[in-house]
Amino acid sequence: MSIFSYHLVEFPFFVAAKRIFSNPISKNTKGLIHSEYMTAMTLGSPIISPSRVLIGQIAVFMQWENQAALENYLEQDNFGRILEKGWHVRLSFIREWGNFSGFKIPEYKDRLESPNSPVVAVTIARMKPMAVPRFIHWGRPVEKLVRDHPGTTLSLASVKFPNTVSTFSIWKTEKEMTDMVHGHSAVDKPKRHSAAMKERERKNFHFEFTTLRFKPLAEFGKWKGQSNFIPNI
Repeated sequence: MSIFSYHLVEFPFFVAAKRIFSNPISKNTKGLIHSEYMTAMTLGSPIISPSRVLIGQIAVFMQWENQAALENYLEQDNFGRILEKGWHVRLSFIREWGNFSGFKIPEYKDRLESPNSPVVAVTIARMKPMAVPRFIHWGRPVEKLVRDHPGTTLSLASVKFPNTVSTFSIWKTEKEMTDMVHGHSAVDKPKRHSAAMKERERKNFHFEFTTLRFKPLAEFGKWKGQSNFIPNI
């Protein structure tokens, strides 16, 4: 069964800087369907800020033919062994909105035990260059909403130059995530996400865009000295 994985790892600044425009993951990796190698960003941070693009903090989103292929990569590949020393979560596909080339959406769709089960959300898009200012205007309030939401245990953004942007968030429960999406959360300005989605429908920011929802299967390692971001896994 196809699975996805999301990895976070830290590199020395200059090593990471050299890889901003490259990808250390071979497309010929056995069992790998697709990968996106990105630089982490802080959700909601000012555009001109050292915390906006966190060179040295790497996010990698991958799809595998099966779990054995991922395990072999982490054990046998040079870059895989680096990822193995960081933090990662293994994910089973639930739902997709939109589309994004490279990933192959599985026919099999997993299910959560209940709306109170933890869930992981990933968005990924290729930006239209001329739409970037408008995207920032509508997107940063949503970033702050997700970053500060009491329902998230870990959330971040990432970028791959020139135009790939992504977000990753772990939610304590699916209900808290869907309440946020529809503007029903008990937080300040709860409709920021729904307003941005209406603007995207009015005039798209992206060449391609998808939102993926996953059931977390297993969590490994530590990120920033912390672990167990996914409750009751």
